Amino acid sequence: MLNLSKSSQVKTEANAQEAVHCKLPAGIHRWLHTLLSSLPFKLRINFWNQDSYVFGAEIRETLPQLSLHIGHPGVLRSLILSQDPLVLIDGYLHGLINIEGNLEALIPLIQTHPHIVIKPLQSLQLWVEAYTLPQLPFNLKAMPLKDGQQIHSRDRDKAAIQHHYDLGNLFYQQWLDPLIVYSCAHFEHPEMSLEAAQAAKLDLICRKLKLSPGETLLDIGCGWGALLRWAVQHYGVRGYGITLSQEQLVYNQQQIAQEQLANRLTVELLDYRDLPQQPTFDKIVSVGMVEHVGIKNYPTYFQAALQALKPGGLFLNHGISSSDICNGSSVGERFINRFIFPNGELAQLSTMLSVAEQTGWEIVDVDAWRPHYALTLRHWAENFEQAFDQVASMLGERKARLWHLYLIGCALAFENDYERVYQTLLRSKTDKTWNLPLSRMGWLS
Repeated sequence: MLNLSKSSQVKTEANAQEAVHCKLPAGIHRWLHTLLSSLPFKLRINFWNQDSYVFGAEIRETLPQLSLHIGHPGVLRSLILSQDPLVLIDGYLHGLINIEGNLEALIPLIQTHPHIVIKPLQSLQLWVEAYTLPQLPFNLKAMPLKDGQQIHSRDRDKAAIQHHYDLGNLFYQQWLDPLIVYSCAHFEHPEMSLEAAQAAKLDLICRKLKLSPGETLLDIGCGWGALLRWAVQHYGVRGYGITLSQEQLVYNQQQIAQEQLANRLTVELLDYRDLPQQPTFDKIVSVGMVEHVGIKNYPTYFQAALQALKPGGLFLNHGISSSDICNGSSVGERFINRFIFPNGELAQLSTMLSVAEQTGWEIVDVDAWRPHYALTLRHWAENFEQAFDQVASMLGERKARLWHLYLIGCALAFENDYERVYQTLLRSKTDKTWNLPLSRMGWLS
């Protein structure tokens, strides 16, 4: 809830009275009609209870698939003057926009209109009309999160991880599988359950790494520890995990005590840049962590793993990549970075593998999992919807709806090949003797 001073409250009340009698300017209406006429669905927008228009689909007899209620003209003013669609998200979180209908319909809207485009001949009229609309008593222009720290510094990375993962273990338990695996599952067939597909993923990783009893396994960014516990209990290894999430650390410590694994498994709060700089582990794995590293830090990341790996060992790196070059400027990227997942950064697989090779790794195997992540995300979105009342009680209803939209949007991104995910198996170039199976089937047996 907004905390306004007395003077701000007076201004808000006067502003609200002004908004009651404000009509939607004709030039803004024409611009919206042009912008939204090609929508593949019907969109009804109510402007602060003064005007209501339908945009999009031509069949007027059917009901709109989506309805937006903009509660104050200052939202539209801020949108046009800033030319930033994320203003709408800020307006929603402030309670100035209400949505009725299928949230998934918003995804093609964002994809169709990634930027607010105003033609030169329209710009002056729109600017004047927007400027004359009543102003909000606070700034609604969406700005990136800033903390005065260099991006991907140790402190900023830790803050970003805790922003995303420390929403509470109970929050993630509401919609993930029972093991709390927050990464792509592996489906042997489309009807496979999420729980079974996550267990299949954990076992497949262990087999790819050729884990043997007595070996030491490092998990960089171990999450809630499911993979480590699986490897310890099913393959007899000694596990060591690192995370920057305080909530994940607490959960891991509880599970280690409960399952009496203290002599075989350790999890610590540690940055990957502080890993041992000498050969320490027989095998290393990293699942869904490289997205947090940042492209400029790829050399440091791959070097840290290489230094910590014993001769003859393997490193399995599992991470999301982009199908095209990303620079963080798209609406989708900025939405995720601002509201859900700060400081995430994706690169094309070729970029990641080039850095790995330059760092001293030999690429052994590359496995594409894109359809598996689309299925995983659909399961998460469905689970989230079923547990919506519970998660809304933790996050608040509006933030919970943004999370649901995030999961649906990510599912569509993988389904439409905007994003991809790969498991890459690496070994040190200094290991001249081939000590691995001659074919992929050798890992899967």
